[in-house]
Amino acid sequence: MAACCEEDTTGRVFVGTFVHSTDENHLEIHKDKVIGVNSQGKIFFIDNADRFELTENFSGCKFSHLSERQFLIPGFVDTHIHASQYSYAGTGYDLPLLKWLEKYTFPVESKFQDVGFAKRNYEKVVERTLRNGTTTASYFATIHLEATKILSDVCEKYNQRAFIGKVNMDINSPNYYIEDTLKSVADTEEFIDYVQRKRNPLITPVITPRFAVSCSFKLLKLLGDLAREYDIPVQSHMSENKAEIEFVRREFPQYEHYAGVYGEAGLLSEKTYMAHCCHLCDNETELVALSGTGVSHCPTSNFNIRSGLADVRYLSDRKIKVGLGTDVSGGHSPSMLHALRQAINTSNILAITREGNYTPINYKDAFYYATLGGSKVLGLEKKIGNFQVGKDFDAVLVDPDASDSPFDCFDEDNIDVVVQKFLYLGDDRNLKRVFVSGKLVSVMTGVPFKSS
Repeated sequence: MAACCEEDTTGRVFVGTFVHSTDENHLEIHKDKVIGVNSQGKIFFIDNADRFELTENFSGCKFSHLSERQFLIPGFVDTHIHASQYSYAGTGYDLPLLKWLEKYTFPVESKFQDVGFAKRNYEKVVERTLRNGTTTASYFATIHLEATKILSDVCEKYNQRAFIGKVNMDINSPNYYIEDTLKSVADTEEFIDYVQRKRNPLITPVITPRFAVSCSFKLLKLLGDLAREYDIPVQSHMSENKAEIEFVRREFPQYEHYAGVYGEAGLLSEKTYMAHCCHLCDNETELVALSGTGVSHCPTSNFNIRSGLADVRYLSDRKIKVGLGTDVSGGHSPSMLHALRQAINTSNILAITREGNYTPINYKDAFYYATLGGSKVLGLEKKIGNFQVGKDFDAVLVDPDASDSPFDCFDEDNIDVVVQKFLYLGDDRNLKRVFVSGKLVSVMTGVPFKSS
């Protein structure tokens, strides 16, 4: 795989099948279509193939003709991933959240004060997520300013759309991995300035208090002020684990619940998204909904460290924005396909344990959460998430017939069956091209389509 973006700025035309979500239908399959992408990486037309006429508007465009079973999907949107934890993904799931942080997470994250260590690790996680079709990722970094700058540089180099947060933590943290309150705020502001001076529309700074357990209320309040001053998003964790919730209750007894702490600090808004939310009480759910806060559902991590089962059907029914997160390394896989399947499993488990007419989410819903739903959580629904004229072309070319495909297709399989098989059985071997804002950023082996 080559993980750098193309230098050419020519337009592209794709002929074949595309699959995406809309608010009305969480999975739509459109056959025999033509999608045009201009030199700025935006979709400038979508038409039926039998109506398409070649005109001078397409001179110099690269034409890509997909085979019968190939299709385009929107790039996956990972709404919660710890870039600094990728090196130990797939290990250390013997402990619940708070003890897991002490034994595994904090010792590893403290190493990111070494900028060489940071660069080596961040190169790998960005490349790996792109290989898995993640065109947009919302990253937690560490408390280290210089290392977090490096993460933004790496995402820029590889042309990944990224939300990046320098982590804040000034209490209840080990003495080798903790910040002074005012320095935490100053470093955060410097990182915001560093990213904004790039003037790169793909890179967004995010206010990132680790969670209420590790932040004083003074720090939370100052971070809320920064979010409003710079009009930028906020990401954190909330109600992931029952022991964590009890810790917050002891640390902030003056507030009704966990969400209330963030709310009083000015950290809940339409630009906020919280990971996990497995154990929200009714009042918290109401506050999340009223504030416009989104939820990043991280089912793999919730299973691995036994945190709980987030009911995204319940949240969605209450008009709360929901996306999916891999939560590496609480989640062991950087693949959004894996997160998608675990989201279905979580909902099925809830259906088994509930009485009455509980309807679990299905693969179409999970696909929506992994694409358009995630774009809404990040406030990007006008820019990415599905294929519409005027949106950026963030897309993945899927080849179910790849020579090393992990699943088989049969002559009698129609495109509906093939798409469903891919969502349940496919992996990065089926992802042959990855585009961010129209640029080819990930090239896999094999011959995916005919290009002219």
